[in-house]
Amino acid sequence: MSQQSNNPSATGAVLNEQQFNAITQAISGLNRDQLTWISGYAAGMAAAQGGVVAPTTAGAVAPAQTDAPTLTILFGSQTGNAKGVAQQCQAKAEEAGFNSKLVSMADYKPRSLKAETHVALFVSTHGEGDAPDDAIELHEFVSGKKAPKLSNTKYAVLGLGDSSYEFFCQTGKDFDERLGKLGGTELVARADCDVDYEAQAEAWLNDLIASLKDDFTASAPVAQAVQTGSAVQGAPEQAYTKKAPFTATLLDAQKITGRDSVKDIRHIEISLEDSGITYKAGDALGVWFKNAPSLVDAFIDTLSLDGDAEVKVADATLTLREALTSKLELTLSYPNFIKAYQAATGSESLAAMMEDKAKLRTYMAERQLIDIVRDHPGSLTAQQLVEAFRPLTPRLYSIASSQTEVEDEVHLTVAHVDYEAFGHRHQGGASGFLCEYLEENGEVDVFVENNDHFRLPEDGNTPVIMVGPGTGIAPFRAFMQERDAQEAEGKNWLFFGNPHFTQDFLYQVEWQGYVKDGLLDKITLAFSRDQEEKVYVQHRLLEHGKEVYEWLQQGAHFYVCGDATYMAKDVENALISIVQQYGEKSEADAKAYLVELRKAKRYQKDVY
Repeated sequence: MSQQSNNPSATGAVLNEQQFNAITQAISGLNRDQLTWISGYAAGMAAAQGGVVAPTTAGAVAPAQTDAPTLTILFGSQTGNAKGVAQQCQAKAEEAGFNSKLVSMADYKPRSLKAETHVALFVSTHGEGDAPDDAIELHEFVSGKKAPKLSNTKYAVLGLGDSSYEFFCQTGKDFDERLGKLGGTELVARADCDVDYEAQAEAWLNDLIASLKDDFTASAPVAQAVQTGSAVQGAPEQAYTKKAPFTATLLDAQKITGRDSVKDIRHIEISLEDSGITYKAGDALGVWFKNAPSLVDAFIDTLSLDGDAEVKVADATLTLREALTSKLELTLSYPNFIKAYQAATGSESLAAMMEDKAKLRTYMAERQLIDIVRDHPGSLTAQQLVEAFRPLTPRLYSIASSQTEVEDEVHLTVAHVDYEAFGHRHQGGASGFLCEYLEENGEVDVFVENNDHFRLPEDGNTPVIMVGPGTGIAPFRAFMQERDAQEAEGKNWLFFGNPHFTQDFLYQVEWQGYVKDGLLDKITLAFSRDQEEKVYVQHRLLEHGKEVYEWLQQGAHFYVCGDATYMAKDVENALISIVQQYGEKSEADAKAYLVELRKAKRYQKDVY
């Protein structure tokens, strides 16, 4: 950065004298590298507000290239996958010499869409076809009456989802349909990526970059690669990732529900010693697990296969038993397994069921994959069975500890899925591994998935309201540990629910200690089965609606963690009712109030 003139008039009246003096004082004493970083940061902020100056690679600032087109890369991500693919897209664009701008949908002004010439959208879907929180505003905008005509816009959409859910990649499908109806021209056909998305996403990105070559010139001196808003936020880059996890050890797996509870919930402690892994309160831990030996045996025995038979999975040659144990998804039911299994076995009963999609969905929702095989046994080879499954993918768990408190450990709150159905025992893949099959000091591969959409406020004086029934309590345990360590002065209010007070009050002693110490100002409980009429956290919110609204008016941040299908929606409806009643607003205005809270990052959800 060149030395600044001491005359504020040299800024061309862009800054007034007070602003100029404030900036000069702020950067006084910074070294060259720090000044270079500041220049890039300021350029990124300018780009987020519609500016054209932007940082390129670390350090340099490129001149504006107004004559060259720009690929605007937008991502809406709940767990970070869509953001990761969007970042891959920018890397490929930069490699090809194309100008690009990477922006979180949460930081993007929807009305800017009409000015875009080339846009690529990467968006996940969660719950019942819902858009992720940071994509809600843009999703609603393109679906509404104010959406502009996009006759001069070329676009591409990549959706991420899970085919075990009915509304697979629905948000991506919505964007694709609406952008087309608004007059946009599709660059490449939409991709709907399942949980094993990497190879498909890579091929799609290559097709996208190839489709841009006629419109983009690679002759610019330096391609601009702008990252704005939350695209440049997050935890420091970790040495261990989803593809290269850290082999940690299990320290403890303690049941924290009572003997007579209908739930089996465990407090899991894992050592990260010597890993250098860091995490923040609000992040998730990715856990790679192994399938239960009994489940592996059930597939082999039911289908009369040889566990020692050699099979190929990706580029590896393994025994069937090894592949079923550590490489393939054996629990969650999804349509593609039924399709592949039926084709391999020729099962007429499955073929008939596949003709009625609604019936098939109901059937799958009640069964794990082994149930489907038991119901429709057939003859197929070991390789055909392997090819019917999709690859094993890690499970993400909200971290239940603050690293400032537990240092080189990470804690989880895990509900052990364990039940009898159709005459057999069933367990969750990851929960069964963590709670039963992984012994103390046993090894487990893990990585941190940072979650910038679920963070404590930077100002420790800000009040927070936390709604976390069941295992949704996990990140709020981390929040309280963090606020305790920071000696934060802001008020804290927890809403917690579970079936019974005596059996299911998770971390009861800790919460009571926080109340006694004054860290937790209020705790409101909803034990649904302790009275004749069921009471849930949304009912308690309504009961305390006046005070909840007062906290919000005082600037409180509102957090929800837990079930996305029912609880999170019920809580949001309760919140809308509270704002309507105590804010004296119409339903439309109350919903707009929540939108503003979300945009200000004061209404955050970690739901699953």
